[in-house]
Amino acid sequence: MIHLLALLGIIGISFSAVFVRLAGVSPITATFFRTAYAVPVLAAGWLAVRRRDDRTRRERAMAFAAGLVLAVDLSLWHWTIDLIGVGLSTVIANVQVVFVGLAAWALHRERPSRIAFPTIAVILLGVALISGLDRPDAYGSHPVAGSITGVLAGVSYATFLLIFRSSNRRLAPSVGPLLDATVGAALGALVISPFDPGFSLAFVWPAHGWLITVALVSQVGGWLLIAAALPRLPALETSVMLLLQPVGAVCWGLLIFAEDLSRLQWTGVGLVLAGVAALTVHGTVTRGQAARRARTAATA
Repeated sequence: MIHLLALLGIIGISFSAVFVRLAGVSPITATFFRTAYAVPVLAAGWLAVRRRDDRTRRERAMAFAAGLVLAVDLSLWHWTIDLIGVGLSTVIANVQVVFVGLAAWALHRERPSRIAFPTIAVILLGVALISGLDRPDAYGSHPVAGSITGVLAGVSYATFLLIFRSSNRRLAPSVGPLLDATVGAALGALVISPFDPGFSLAFVWPAHGWLITVALVSQVGGWLLIAAALPRLPALETSVMLLLQPVGAVCWGLLIFAEDLSRLQWTGVGLVLAGVAALTVHGTVTRGQAARRARTAATA
């Protein structure tokens, strides 16, 4: 049953880029409404478990701050979807594992694992190939620019994860931190909205139908299922299952939007996914006692 819940959650978030592309709104417009529509549902869920939420004000403030970073991450990712499509944008976003590892080295002074630097080089090569190297057969309206914004989204997502995980070391019900972060993301989207000339608060159908869908299926349902199921699974199974998100997104992009990638881009996808899998399974730092403490804190 736990495996099924995790699988449903991962499939749910793998459709995020599909729903955003179908909505057809500007990047920050999508960020604001996908989070704003999720807030009432998460609030109702939090009210049901609020007595078990013993986080301090500081921890709640950290979750809110993580949400502000999430607003930047989602907006960059939505922009990347416009530039290189559903599949490639999701694959590149997974380079966040590299930046989480770099932060672990800097903050915890851990020694990098033997495979870390060679694997990061492979991932970066994969990102370069995904850009299409300015070849005319590359998929996307602006594949080079899309690769750059995708990497920036990965940096933002890594920052979000580091702050968000630190905000719930008490292991309070996951709906509480997720609610605080989602509120922060909605308000953050309003703050950065002047940077998006196409930003609009107008209710337009069917665009908002797709935004409501991404809010309920991905922002709420998918992440709550993942948060409930993955901590109860072995680490190796967790790592492998999470890779289903970018793989699924590539499949949906091909099947729904006919995202016909060039050979170079398919090679890049393979390199990025293989590198991310290696770093996720084997780790970016040595497996000493300090490293285990760092990973425990990061996943709390």
